[in-house]
Amino acid sequence: MTYPLPEPTVFDADVFTELPESLRRPNETSYWATRNKRGATVDSFIEGPSFDRDGNLYFVDIPFGRIMRADPAGNVSQIAEYDGQPNGLKIHQDGRIFIADFQNGIMQLDPKTGEVKAVLKDCDSEGFKGCNDLHFGPDGSLYFTDQGQTGLHDPTGRVYRWQPETGELTCLIDTAPSPNGLVLDVNSHVLYLAVTRANAVWRLPLSESGRVNKAGLFLQFNGGRAGPDGLALTAQNGVVVCQTGMGLVWVHDNLGRPIAIVRSPKGLGTTNCAFGGKDLRTLFITESDTGTILKVEFPEELNISGHPMYSGYMGS
Repeated sequence: MTYPLPEPTVFDADVFTELPESLRRPNETSYWATRNKRGATVDSFIEGPSFDRDGNLYFVDIPFGRIMRADPAGNVSQIAEYDGQPNGLKIHQDGRIFIADFQNGIMQLDPKTGEVKAVLKDCDSEGFKGCNDLHFGPDGSLYFTDQGQTGLHDPTGRVYRWQPETGELTCLIDTAPSPNGLVLDVNSHVLYLAVTRANAVWRLPLSESGRVNKAGLFLQFNGGRAGPDGLALTAQNGVVVCQTGMGLVWVHDNLGRPIAIVRSPKGLGTTNCAFGGKDLRTLFITESDTGTILKVEFPEELNISGHPMYSGYMGS
């Protein structure tokens, strides 16, 4: 049988850097591991890669409430540690770092001092289920997912849009079984949403009023131990999907056709990704099971590059 679509190009990622032994905690218990790993200890669980203007890659370590930074050469240092469970991280144009924290809501980090403070704890005094990931729109609006323990048994996960400067908070959808990574298309007309427990990516069109209309299924995955996690957007308006639990990252064009597949040389925990490098043609991927950051550089002829981040990072 002939494959009905062009065959995607397969890449094997390389290791960019790993969490050094000095920053791992192999013998230390954590509340997160107790609840999420059936009591097994983990020395780290990294996610949330995001570049600042200088090309430094920030990421989080969920079990131990830490924020890390890898410089362009791959040297890793700890920037902050606090009482929380940081899942997602994105950087504002003015340098402020925002964190989606499962335990505390939306947090803000001052990268110069390492101070972390809560900036959005709840929705009208009702606590969040458990914030997971976040994304800045071009106007500075912050979109974030409130995942908690939702799934097919409880499809009540929520997606919010928050205006940090005015405090306006809007719930866009509240019927998602485990909403996770999210990204706007290049025109801010569509919000793509990873729905982990449904093993899918949803397409959420945004009306001129800012409401979600005609929400639909964009991509459907199969197998694995989890599902789509982090998302990224290409400059060509395609969607990159980290399929955690399969050790794969899928690059799709604007119609959802797979054009590239990236395979992890380490574990199966390909959780989040961010474009960097020259002309934003290198994709950096957190492999959470081994505390590794992977990378793959796409050749120019494949025409895959990243859409610039709100942080102002334009590639190195």
